[in-house]
Amino acid sequence: MLVVMTTDPGTTRRAPAGAAVLREDVTEAIRAAVFEELAAVGFARMSIEGIARRAGVGKTAVYRRWKSKLSLVLDLVSALATQGLPAPATGSLHGDVRALLEVASHALRHPVASQVIPDLLVEAARHPEISDAIKSALLDSQQGVAAMVVRDAVARGELPASTDPDKALDLIVGPLYWRLVVVRSGLPKGYLDELARGAVAALKA
Repeated sequence: MLVVMTTDPGTTRRAPAGAAVLREDVTEAIRAAVFEELAAVGFARMSIEGIARRAGVGKTAVYRRWKSKLSLVLDLVSALATQGLPAPATGSLHGDVRALLEVASHALRHPVASQVIPDLLVEAARHPEISDAIKSALLDSQQGVAAMVVRDAVARGELPASTDPDKALDLIVGPLYWRLVVVRSGLPKGYLDELARGAVAALKA
C-alpha cells in the first residue's frame, strides 16, 4: 500500500483514493454480475446495489467505473460488438452457412443471452443509446460476417456478384432468431441442416 509520511513519524495517511488503479478482477466480477442481474430481474428493475451485492463489492466500486446502470450496460453491449462472430471458412457456401448457424444457435441458446437480449430490445425502444449499442452488437458485426460469406461464395462462383449480404443475413439467421428468441422453441433434430439447405437454395434462386 502506498503511504505518505507526515511530520509526525508515528502517523501515516493513505494516498487519495482516486490514485488507485482499478483492479481488473473486480471489473470482470462486476461485468459478470450485470449479465446475471439482467437475466434475473431485467433492465428496468436492475440496480447498482443489486449488481454490487451479486459481485461481492461495494457500490463505490461500481460507480468508480460507470456513472449509471445505463452506461454500464452500454459498455457491455459495445464490448460484445468488438468480439463479433467468427467468420466461417469451410470452403463451400453450404458449409459456411451451416457453421454460421451453429455458432449463432449456440449463442442464442445460452441461458443468460436468451433472457438478456429480448429485455434489452424492449428497453431499446425507450433508450436511443441502447438501440444504437444493440444495433452495433447484434447487427453490424453479423453483417460483416455475412458479407465475408457472400464474398467468398462469389469468388468460388457459387453466388452471383449481385448477391446482397443483408438479404443473406436475413435468410440465414432470421428464422433461427425467430424460433429461439421470439417463439422460444427448441430445435428439432436436423433443423440446422434443413435451415442451411433452405438458405443456400434461396440465395441461389
